[in-house]
Amino acid sequence: MMTRIRFVLLVVLTTAGLAAQTTSDRLLRAANEPANWLTYSGDYASRRFSALDQITATNVANLEQQWVFQAQSLEKFAVTPIVEDGVMYVTQANNHVVALDARTGRVFWIYQHPLSADLRLCCGQVNRGVAILGDTLFMGTLDARLIALDKRTGRPIWNVAVAVAKAGYSLTLAPLIVKDKVIVGTSGGEYGIRGFIAAYDAKTGKEAWRFNTIPNPGEPGHESWQNDAWKSGGGSAWMTGSYDPELNLTYWGIGNPGPDLNPAQRPGDNLYTNSVVALDADTGALKWHFQFTPHDAADWDATQVPVLVDAAWNGTPRKLLYFANRNGFFYVLDRTDGRFLLGKPFVKQNWAKGLDGNGRPILASIAEGAPTYPGMQGGTNWYSPSYSPRTGFFYLSTWEDSGTVFIPQPMTFVEGQRFMGGRGRSGTPHLRRGAINTWTEEAGYGAVVAIDPQTGERKWAFTMHDVTDAGVLTTAGDLVFSGGREGYVFALDARTGALLWKAAVGGQVGAAPIAYQVNGKQHISIAAGNVLFTYALRD
Repeated sequence: MMTRIRFVLLVVLTTAGLAAQTTSDRLLRAANEPANWLTYSGDYASRRFSALDQITATNVANLEQQWVFQAQSLEKFAVTPIVEDGVMYVTQANNHVVALDARTGRVFWIYQHPLSADLRLCCGQVNRGVAILGDTLFMGTLDARLIALDKRTGRPIWNVAVAVAKAGYSLTLAPLIVKDKVIVGTSGGEYGIRGFIAAYDAKTGKEAWRFNTIPNPGEPGHESWQNDAWKSGGGSAWMTGSYDPELNLTYWGIGNPGPDLNPAQRPGDNLYTNSVVALDADTGALKWHFQFTPHDAADWDATQVPVLVDAAWNGTPRKLLYFANRNGFFYVLDRTDGRFLLGKPFVKQNWAKGLDGNGRPILASIAEGAPTYPGMQGGTNWYSPSYSPRTGFFYLSTWEDSGTVFIPQPMTFVEGQRFMGGRGRSGTPHLRRGAINTWTEEAGYGAVVAIDPQTGERKWAFTMHDVTDAGVLTTAGDLVFSGGREGYVFALDARTGALLWKAAVGGQVGAAPIAYQVNGKQHISIAAGNVLFTYALRD
């Protein structure tokens, strides 16, 4: 397999990027090192909160563009950059890794992975970023491989197969580093794969453990499948997980069952689809699970990012897990054992009368031909949420009043072919031009929402005309940064939701912002359209 690497200004990277290695201990303390952004979600708790406070509500209006990086592709640009000691690492479509000067945007090197021709992709050539440990970067690829690169040069160290691309498997997530292991999950639920999460030795690429998200016969959870539906059961894990070092548990959201939209073909609860699973980080053993949507009929992947917070619950300190689910409910769980503590809708929903004492949905009846709320896109989706310890609020991007009419159809499984089992008719694919204020009942719009996790109630909502695919960043300056399909990035007051700043970027925002500091100056970077934009305060 031929490797292509472009070298530009390599001497600058060699001298600037080696101030310190990103050890596993350094990753544990990432939240205390806000000048850098060392993991996909900013820290192991996945809070997407930056302790930088140079940019505040009083000066955010003075943000101006510092530099841009133009991706060499017109495919989706959904990356979250990694920043280590003045060097930024991003991925662009076709599984290219680019090393940049975080101060100026100058390119140091580009690694180009030659993709297989046997790709089976549901949603474009998406890659959400790399992970870093020591002098090594790690990237999952669309042809289901895991690659280790020398961070100084971009040269490959090892390259291993994770799964078979022509069977529908791919890797779209940024890997998670825990101790000496690189943990990834597979995409491909629309192709009837059997998903899994696997850990690899960071030095050698050898597989250390594997957890099957669709249990084999004899494994716990297999009894939730009838007939042979488990063989094509789906269960992707296509967003980066979280990690609690005190419990040594890593938490992952699991996607939809297969076929997506015809539940009659797969009787039972269909574990561990639409669940969050807690795994022993050393062995991959399942410690607990919580299923949000048993026997899913609406393609409501639970691949949202689990957010870990230590807080009082009913007056008692507790290790909590916050999860805003695609099914429209916000959940609070005890992350030591998965115990259900709270569940409340955060968008319009009509599929459940409520949740019982264990968090299981009490199903409502929906008339044939009537829309289900939320729709197939969900009340939220893969876009990363954020939690601010300063406000105590949980922030997320939502699709409001968005419904889908589901039409199930029988489907025969053929390896490597789509296995949807039906279709959905939705009124929310995009903004209806010329009709901004004339939405139909099923249309919907986007919003950034603040939730009080103690009650599940909304504190505020910043609404947009169009729907949004952007994630959220909060900072110690009491700001919320996000964007949308309308072609703007913006900053909101974290306590009130008031709009404080926005900038036109000329394309839809389909990623989450990050914050970092270089040469004493706080920066905000976000991918929009096919460009990475970076802002800082005017000198």
